[in-house]
Amino acid sequence: MKIGKKRRWRCLPGQQPTEFDKKVMYWENKGKEVPTRDLIKTQEQIEGIRRAGVVNTGVLDEVAKHIHAGMSTLEIDEICMQYCQDHGATPACLNYEGFPKSVCTSINEVVCHGIPKAEDILQEGDIINVDFTTILDGYYADASRMFIIGKTTPEKEQLVRVAKECLEIGAEAAKPWGFVGDIGYAIKKHADKYHYGIVRDLCGHGVGLQFHEEPDVMHVGHKGKGMLLVPGMVFTIEPMVNMGSWKVFIDGDDPYGWEVISDDELPSAQWEHTFLMTEHGVEILTY
Repeated sequence: MKIGKKRRWRCLPGQQPTEFDKKVMYWENKGKEVPTRDLIKTQEQIEGIRRAGVVNTGVLDEVAKHIHAGMSTLEIDEICMQYCQDHGATPACLNYEGFPKSVCTSINEVVCHGIPKAEDILQEGDIINVDFTTILDGYYADASRMFIIGKTTPEKEQLVRVAKECLEIGAEAAKPWGFVGDIGYAIKKHADKYHYGIVRDLCGHGVGLQFHEEPDVMHVGHKGKGMLLVPGMVFTIEPMVNMGSWKVFIDGDDPYGWEVISDDELPSAQWEHTFLMTEHGVEILTY
């Protein structure tokens, strides 16, 4: 560790370093980025996030029951909002930095942050990402799913499948005492087999006590780089997989400045879960 560099990891006042502390400080002394202590969730906090995850899963299950060709994305927003209210929760997206709805609905070439609208009608063959974040009793859980509307093309089916595989492979690469870069390395390696682009302008993130916390979980990366992953951390993995270029732009027709579009306007797919890092690997807190 360089002289004069401020430590991120602090032992509890008046206590000798535990074995856990020593492990973290070992990597910090090696010059690695380590979490701050507040990123390690207590058991009480984990249970709160877990409960929020149950509601979040219920929201997406409810969407799955009703989504169909001919419905508007505004109807999806209404389903999500009603389920959330019925279960004593709040949608984190609503009014977040000006976002006007409770859920993100991103169709085809819309990579993420699509705004539900009455005029956006789902068509046979569309693929759509529904991304919802729940606040329950002050705890946050975040997840998204892809839905295929009716029958679509083999190319879109493959994209949706590979995007889910990227999430699963990224989760498998997330190991206790590993690094965030391990996740991105594994995801990009899989996407490269299909010549798909992994979006680099947006990423996963810590979550639980706030909507967005450290660390940034990039979906491209290098092994052994990025923040150290330790038991008790909670974060999302949410690779955005483009059929073509990884580059994106903000829709100029969106008055809110939220909707992100693939640069070549080819389809994009994304799956997301909230994960808890344990001593044995990640546990999914959303489904």
